[in-house]
Amino acid sequence: MKNFSELSEQELLALAITLEEEDNRIYTAYAYRLRDDYPDTARMLTAMADEESEHRHHLLDLYRAKFGDFIPLIRRQDVKGFVERRPVWLAPTLGIDKVRDQVGVMEAETRRFYLRAAQQSRDAAIRQLLGDLAAEESRHETRAGELEATLVPAGVRAQESEAQRRLFVLQIVQPGLAGLMDGSVSTLAPLFAAAFATLNSWETLLVGLAAAIGAGISMGFAEALSDNGSLTGRGSPLLRGLICGAMTTLGGLGHALPYLIPDFHTATALAVAVVLVELGLIAWIRKRYMDTPLVSAVLQVVLGGVLVFLTGILIGSA
Repeated sequence: MKNFSELSEQELLALAITLEEEDNRIYTAYAYRLRDDYPDTARMLTAMADEESEHRHHLLDLYRAKFGDFIPLIRRQDVKGFVERRPVWLAPTLGIDKVRDQVGVMEAETRRFYLRAAQQSRDAAIRQLLGDLAAEESRHETRAGELEATLVPAGVRAQESEAQRRLFVLQIVQPGLAGLMDGSVSTLAPLFAAAFATLNSWETLLVGLAAAIGAGISMGFAEALSDNGSLTGRGSPLLRGLICGAMTTLGGLGHALPYLIPDFHTATALAVAVVLVELGLIAWIRKRYMDTPLVSAVLQVVLGGVLVFLTGILIGSA
């Protein structure tokens, strides 16, 4: 690995060509990944990829004039000082805000590279081109905002934000909410049945742990196997399964853990309080993300929870 200051002018140009090729392909990849959900932002990214391709052609023309046709392969990872880029474009899900942030970072980094390379070069033609490209990258940052304003007007941006919200609801909120509801409600009956049958905190805790973990494993597999997300847009089945399973377990553990308290009556009072908090949280999530009126959400969740709770008490007290 070389220090930046050790690069020759030939190597500086070769590295610049590689960087422009990389940026062009990244923007193209972003555009390809976003084309279905965010078509206007995809057009903006395609326009930026075309500009990077134009920069590359300018660099190639000067390189051939100075050094011939052979271009050594020099990449950012071969030179000390470059910030390592996380392969965001390879992530299973690609948030539009993350893409826009990454684009800004890429443009700023490329501009700094050209400024330093121009300062290091002693060849007038190379120095001029690198300086021009630094200025172009600076304008590119501004142009990215202009392109976004032109190709992604306010109404479209609002639509894309709404589309992103819908994807978040489909891929994260829905499986998480399903798990939390199942874990918080379905485990009430076995937990409180055990509680009132044994009047023993430790034994009740064991039943609660078994119910919570077992339900989490079951719900996780059920969600992951429900569909692969290719047609429904619900995203990675593995991610959905993990979210659903984790939230199911968490929902069941919430009212099981109070039975760590040895005193049975204190533990039961605390467990009932936790159940009320869980049901309130579920109702709020349904209102916030599922557009369910708060009164309807509270009635649906609380009514179901109370029925299961009473079922557990009746069975345990029999």
